[in-house]
Amino acid sequence: MAKGKTERMRQRLKTVLKTGLRAFGAQMWIDPAHVEVRHYRPQLPGWPQDFPLRLVMLSDFHIGEPWLGVRALEQLVERTNALKPDIVLLLGDYDDGPRFSRPVDPAIWGNVFKGLQAPLGVHAVLGNHDYPAEGKRRLAQLRPAAQAALEAAGVMVHVNRALRLPWRDKAFWLAGLGDQVAELADGRRLANIEATLAQIADAAPVLLLAHEPDIFPQVPSRVALTLSGHLHRGQIQFFGYAPVLPSLFGQRFLHGHIVEEARHLIVGSGLGHSGLPLRFQAPPEIVLIELGSSHA
Repeated sequence: MAKGKTERMRQRLKTVLKTGLRAFGAQMWIDPAHVEVRHYRPQLPGWPQDFPLRLVMLSDFHIGEPWLGVRALEQLVERTNALKPDIVLLLGDYDDGPRFSRPVDPAIWGNVFKGLQAPLGVHAVLGNHDYPAEGKRRLAQLRPAAQAALEAAGVMVHVNRALRLPWRDKAFWLAGLGDQVAELADGRRLANIEATLAQIADAAPVLLLAHEPDIFPQVPSRVALTLSGHLHRGQIQFFGYAPVLPSLFGQRFLHGHIVEEARHLIVGSGLGHSGLPLRFQAPPEIVLIELGSSHA
């Protein structure tokens, strides 16, 4: 009886703390009910208006108990399915939770992704945290644990690969870039945008998945839209400024829909946290994107 009373008290205190943190724009425990749905309807020069596509992008999970654990992931899957996407895109950093977290076996969290539903399937790229660390280096492996877990769940993982997808009597290319931080044995970066885009064999529009947005200045106008995560919207912001940002370009690709020289990039805020288990003025989000003409 005493044990049950203590647990109830602990849960009440946790609820009070979560409510207080949200009042100040902060989150430690990721509550899927309070994850924003960020909705974009970009007008893209490289995407036909008579070609509707509804996609959902999720990124930067950093799965680890208790901050973003299995139950929260299950609820995020439910919320994603409720948006009725044509395709689901996962943008990397599934494993490697923040400090003070308990790891979740990839086989367990991977099984949760089996619940995602979309006619065109679920497609993914990997992030820097999905590769093993050696000091400050991330070592590219042929098939890291996160990739194995996703593929076991039926998710297609693209590493420097482009795939043509037929849809609504048309087709588009989905290109997935290898991670830009992970290094091969000889010191070269795993990411190879030239080899990835060289696989595109016709004039169908192209969507590029790239975990880190730093590749964007190298992306040609042939790509209709680049999708990225990685930056967590800074994770901790003060008055719209992120003092710590893992990008060579500073605040340039911080978040949202970015247009440069008629080329389009959308950077999601992600879901979990890296390093400290805290988000401040940088809320987690599910990204919903509608391309082409409006859906019925």
